[in-house]
Amino acid sequence: MKGRRAVVVGGTRGLGSAVVDRLADAGAQVLSVGRTPARRTRVDGTIEVDVTDPVSAGKIARAADDAGGVDFVVHVAGGSSSPGGGHATMTDAHWYDELALNLMSAVRIDRALVPLLFANGAGAIVHVGSIQGRMPLYDGTLGYAAAKAALRTYSKGLANELAPRGIRVNTVSPGGIQSDGALDLARRIAAARDVNEQEGMTVLMDSLGGIPAGRLAPASEIADVIGFVVSDAAASMTGHDVIVDGGTVKTT
Repeated sequence: MKGRRAVVVGGTRGLGSAVVDRLADAGAQVLSVGRTPARRTRVDGTIEVDVTDPVSAGKIARAADDAGGVDFVVHVAGGSSSPGGGHATMTDAHWYDELALNLMSAVRIDRALVPLLFANGAGAIVHVGSIQGRMPLYDGTLGYAAAKAALRTYSKGLANELAPRGIRVNTVSPGGIQSDGALDLARRIAAARDVNEQEGMTVLMDSLGGIPAGRLAPASEIADVIGFVVSDAAASMTGHDVIVDGGTVKTT
């Protein structure tokens, strides 16, 4: 990837930070996008924006253009802030927030960056989904799960549209990750059920059907898969949803 230019949306912490490291290790020039300053310095530029703000897409595109263009776009930004307790606890505002972060941010940023990919004649986009798009949890993340399912469908449609122009689009859907986000969700489930944090994590894992591999995946392992999917080694892959979940989703 030496000399290639990447934009990592949500690249300042957690899985996004691991993706930045993975691409930088492979020689890419990385522009990191996030609401907070980057925790690490393995980036060639940082844009501090709220990706749920519609004007952020234009700012990202201008920064990428000023940096010389873009070859890869990786959308990691996502998450859930809805309360536990099931569908009845979610207001319209909760639903709009989940869709804004987990779906519409990617839609807008793709729309702004695809012309830069066209200018290269080739490129790759990865949307980070979730196995919740297939196995939704109702306790605290129903809106998130619905948004990730929509993201997967959008990604497949975009892949079909852009493939003739040399742009590959794929989704990578992790299961349980060792992350602040997973811990926060476990805490919200625990609070809703009046149990301790460890019991909240157990409820979370059990609700997904368990993890046959017996552990949450380190962020670096998910980042390695993303690094492969955007690389030339995956040149024939487009329109796929790559599941990385330790065996939680059963094959059919």
